[in-house]
Amino acid sequence: MARTDVIVLGAGIVGTSIALQLARRGRSVALIDRKPPGEETSYGNAGIIEGNTIFPPTFPADLPDLLSVIFKRAASANYHFSFLPNVLPWINAFRLAGSPAKLAEHARLIRPLFGAAVAEHETLMNESGATRYLRKTGWLKVYRNEKTVERLAPERKIAADFGIAPEVLAPEEALALEPSLNPVFRRGIYWRAAASISNPLAVTQAYAARFSALGGVMINGDALSLHRNGGRWRVETHEGPIDAEQAVVALGPWAPDLLAPMGLKFPMGLKRGYHRHFRAKGNATLARPILDADVGYSLTPMEQGFRVTTGAEFAARDALPTPVQFDLIVPKARELFPLGERADDKTWLGARPCFPDSRPIIDRAPGQAGLWLAIGHAHWGLTLGPVTGRLIADMMAGQMPFVDPAPYRAMRFS
Repeated sequence: MARTDVIVLGAGIVGTSIALQLARRGRSVALIDRKPPGEETSYGNAGIIEGNTIFPPTFPADLPDLLSVIFKRAASANYHFSFLPNVLPWINAFRLAGSPAKLAEHARLIRPLFGAAVAEHETLMNESGATRYLRKTGWLKVYRNEKTVERLAPERKIAADFGIAPEVLAPEEALALEPSLNPVFRRGIYWRAAASISNPLAVTQAYAARFSALGGVMINGDALSLHRNGGRWRVETHEGPIDAEQAVVALGPWAPDLLAPMGLKFPMGLKRGYHRHFRAKGNATLARPILDADVGYSLTPMEQGFRVTTGAEFAARDALPTPVQFDLIVPKARELFPLGERADDKTWLGARPCFPDSRPIIDRAPGQAGLWLAIGHAHWGLTLGPVTGRLIADMMAGQMPFVDPAPYRAMRFS
């Protein structure tokens, strides 16, 4: 049997970042997962570090948009009929939490953590030799419907109040940023403070390598085997049991499988999402991620090609893939950008773990001494991984947290 200070369960970007931040402070840490770092949910994101994000994803704002989703005519969302009874209460809670009246409060709560996201990634990238993957070129959202831009004016006002200045661009101004786009849109909004990554898997692997260089240990093991043993936490691994005084759960969409039997039940929903990689025609290129906002997909230049990432699919975590959103997305993407043939034959599927208020839990587990939670990062696991690790490390050490942890308390759902 081996002993360590901390067991971290889950080697996605969140768990790997937590393990690294703890190792940077001299803690002995074992990072446990059934797969190598970054190969599950963290692999498939759009590669965006949303350092300027202050708003949650919102429910369709008007009846035509809602009907498009209901009748499966929208590229932005899909659902499995059999899953609706499970997910409708969560969707209603999500709708209420993201109402326009609550936007300013949400922005106030999350701005400090998101505002530190890019800088914290840069710190870890510099130490991990991963800066070549970082692009500080912002994020461009394009809108085919002028009314959408008008409807978002209150959000831009709130953003300005928090020191963020999204730039509303005419088509020709957006094309000056991205000459390979076709002018099928009416407006662009440029979020200059965002950054992006050309290979999310490689970044997670670089953080894991740095963790190992600092003395951390990565072990193949069964996270669901975590249990109390003689006042410590124990997990079973391929190399035998490991004990620690403290453990961190960073299992993404698998967290409920471990926590529910402990009596820890939280309103976590899942938004499944897909991606495919494409080549570009001719010399077409992009300098930053693009969100085709009125259609509902993102297009990001990656080392593997141009990654087209879908919106949400509401279905059971382990249900069979149904990547039907690409039937609507790909023709629209080819209107916007000279997208060529597929760069590979894989359609990736992952599940984003989300709470109705779109904020993660970063906190002690109620009623479980020595157990910590870092779960429910929704669309922002990549964005928030390093700052989540820093916040957990601060709290574990009994130091003043670098941001107020209150918005991320577990007991807000009690």
